[in-house]
Amino acid sequence: MLATWSVFNNSTGIDCLHQHSVMSAGSDNGDRLTQFKNKGKDVNELRRRRAEVNVELRKAKKDDQILKRRNVQSLLDEPTSPFHENDPNAQVDGQQPPQCWSLEEIVGGVNSESLEDQLQAVQVARRVLSREKDPPIDSFIAASLIPRFVSFLALSECPPIQFEAAWALTNIASGTTDQTTAVVDGGAIPAFISLVASPHPHISEQAIWALGNIAGDGSNYRDLVLKHGVLHPLLALMETPDLSVFPPGYLRNVTWTLSNLCRNKNPAPPLMAVQQLLPALVRLLHLDDREILADTCWAVSYLTDGSNERIEVVVQSGLVPRLVQLLSLGELSIVPPVLRSLGNIVTGTDEQTQLVLDAGALTMFPILLCHPKPNIQKEAAWTVSNITAGKDTQIQEVVNAGLVPMLVEILQKGDYKTQKEAVWAVTNYISGGTMEQVSFLVQCNVLEPLLNLLTAKDGKIIEVILGAIYNVLQMAQKTGGSEKLCLMIEELGGLDTIEALQSHNNEAVYKASLKIIDQFFSEENEDDESVVPVAAESGYTFQIPEDQSTFQF
Repeated sequence: MLATWSVFNNSTGIDCLHQHSVMSAGSDNGDRLTQFKNKGKDVNELRRRRAEVNVELRKAKKDDQILKRRNVQSLLDEPTSPFHENDPNAQVDGQQPPQCWSLEEIVGGVNSESLEDQLQAVQVARRVLSREKDPPIDSFIAASLIPRFVSFLALSECPPIQFEAAWALTNIASGTTDQTTAVVDGGAIPAFISLVASPHPHISEQAIWALGNIAGDGSNYRDLVLKHGVLHPLLALMETPDLSVFPPGYLRNVTWTLSNLCRNKNPAPPLMAVQQLLPALVRLLHLDDREILADTCWAVSYLTDGSNERIEVVVQSGLVPRLVQLLSLGELSIVPPVLRSLGNIVTGTDEQTQLVLDAGALTMFPILLCHPKPNIQKEAAWTVSNITAGKDTQIQEVVNAGLVPMLVEILQKGDYKTQKEAVWAVTNYISGGTMEQVSFLVQCNVLEPLLNLLTAKDGKIIEVILGAIYNVLQMAQKTGGSEKLCLMIEELGGLDTIEALQSHNNEAVYKASLKIIDQFFSEENEDDESVVPVAAESGYTFQIPEDQSTFQF
């Protein structure tokens, strides 16, 4: 429909969009520009915007990465511990421990003076905690079993009981915060940290798993685990010259626990801990194991979800090119955390954003913006919206990557949540783009879907779209092309929609629509009887010329 663009006079050499404000959330003074990261825009407002978006992006898939995990035995005849065949303490008189013990019998065995009875009892307890659909964790806590289990962790002369006790405590700590608290209050954190360096890999792995469950409970326990010195033994493991000496499952558990040490905000992990962790994460990013890569990328996504200072610490580790490389693999378990990480980075400074662009990330976005998973489409559009909030040279990279027609297509027929992110992408583009860039955007037919979305129920999105329309009209006015643009908006049915928004119950929407009509559809067309506004009780009505079919830019 829009074959050519002739509204704006490019010879002026003026970047009109940087000179003129757009509609604000509650006034006409152009504060909407503070929604984005461009220089001169309010950083706190940007962080609020990012926090809101991040909450919404995460609601769709809360279990992207599991906070806590139970060690569940899947078969009844599995060995009770890795020492089962080699250690005589794993069996008593050649028999497996009984399967059906009462809680009283378990308590009696755990408190026995006999190491064999203690081992039997803790094995049964572990089985109950591992196999039952609703394990009686609270009953075990009420029976004061946790302090006894913690005491067994120190029995280095009996590795099987160390392992069984660690497993039982791991599953208790996988429960609610109160249940995790009971494990912590029992003194388990320092005991588990001591076992990270155990000569028995299965004991070490189970201790690492338990620490991951405790750290995954929230910021408080994460920081408590860090304060007890967990990084020293964990990072010592990661300094092993050849990580292939570890079984894959062991290294996956290490990675998952490291990711939980990066997780959670308010407060975020201490910066010193982040700096200590990053070399290990960078190393893990170069392994060839999908689960390890996914959990490492989630860790990076947590670390980049913060201030520019925190983003800078991460990007200085040099991991951005590897993230982009992983994005290009298209692996479904890896793409979401990589995209989240890169999306977080481009909410930072223009320089941080440029690192992502220089690594070639945009070459993947034609695939991501039409990905079969709606959540990936949405996060891709959100990422682009923060790139278009940058410098005009960065907007040009979006143009060069062929993403503008794709954004327009999303606006036309995408999932509504993805459409909302595409709205932010194009309105940011309009706010910071050059005249030529905005001309290209209009040539790509962006106005029609934007005007159609003015019927959305979300008042904020309506306000943002009105701001974009105002911006484009203001640019056209400065270059002598506003009359043609106004006629186009009328032809697309946009004028009727904008006029109707004057009665919207959202005051910001009402003011934005009124300002557009007063400034562009009233005074400048006074001499054109066909578009003179006629006063009505509910606002203004317009008589549109009948023959607009040949109108073109």
